[in-house]
Amino acid sequence: MGKGSFLPFILILLLVGLGEKAYAGRHSVNACASWRTSVESGNARGWDVVPAPCVSNVGKYMERGQYQLDFKIAVKESLAYLNDLELVGDGKDAWVFDIDDTTLSCLPYYRTQQYGGAVFNNTSFNEWVDEGTAPALPSSLQLFKALLKKGVKVFFITGRDDEYRELTTKNLMTQGYIGFAGLIMRGDSEKGTKAVVYKSEKRGELVKKGYRIWGNCGDQWSDITGNHVGSRTFKIPNPMYYIG
Repeated sequence: MGKGSFLPFILILLLVGLGEKAYAGRHSVNACASWRTSVESGNARGWDVVPAPCVSNVGKYMERGQYQLDFKIAVKESLAYLNDLELVGDGKDAWVFDIDDTTLSCLPYYRTQQYGGAVFNNTSFNEWVDEGTAPALPSSLQLFKALLKKGVKVFFITGRDDEYRELTTKNLMTQGYIGFAGLIMRGDSEKGTKAVVYKSEKRGELVKKGYRIWGNCGDQWSDITGNHVGSRTFKIPNPMYYIG
């Protein structure tokens, strides 16, 4: 067995049986942190749940400050880019945000779902959404306000169904997202469309209306890939679930 195949073999052993704590303690390497890096880089795709040995790692990441710091750094890059932008100023300068875990946090829900270790339950998630209590993610709210101050039109493109429009609008505004230009949600005919296709189409509709998408923020790669992604994209960290 050569050097190139040894490390993947060790990682596989960890994820199927050794467990995060035992491996990290013996080898001073945290393979679950490496798995998260693979998720954030877009290398890990199509997974349904957080690997069982990594649930504790993901929970600690989400709750003990590293997630919040990573989020803040991502938005800091967005703000630096925004500050250097030379806008046209004709009312067509635009920026696109996702909602769930980009502008509003779903962490209160995922605490009850083993931080993504449990199989996604659409019914229970929609029941939580129906409460309209998702808190703002502070760094995104800061960016949102900076965009409005600079005269950029902000559009939210979300995978949420259109039946949740009223409560989603209220949730956004209650949390401080006041003054956005549009909230784009899935209609009945779009419910079966893959996220990357659906969001590409919706961004394309904005472009056809003459909007220039300067920036695009999302916690899933399907938010910021495909067509009409904008001049610059920003990936928000989220190791709890994958949407293709």
